[in-house]
Amino acid sequence: MTSAEEQSKLAAKLMEPVGRIVSRHAVQLAPMLGNGTAATQSALNNDEAVKTVASYCYALLPGLVRLAVKEPAFISFVLANRVKLLGKLAAGETAATQ
Repeated sequence: MTSAEEQSKLAAKLMEPVGRIVSRHAVQLAPMLGNGTAATQSALNNDEAVKTVASYCYALLPGLVRLAVKEPAFISFVLANRVKLLGKLAAGETAATQ
């Protein structure tokens, strides 16, 4: 199996649960990336900030998902898909400030 195949399968399994976690816990996650939309956008480029958010989100995943997907693989997934997953935080902040 190639790395692209593995990433595709991982994305299929994780995109929905992670999206729900980001939506439900946006208030707690946004400060981990920074305050304000501009700060959040720049934090999306900061690997350490994204890893912190990914570790927080991993603990919130359903137990069966955590059994199937180990934390290092999950963090790699979030790093690879940070704009799709965490970009919603910046969009949410934009909507909240208007």
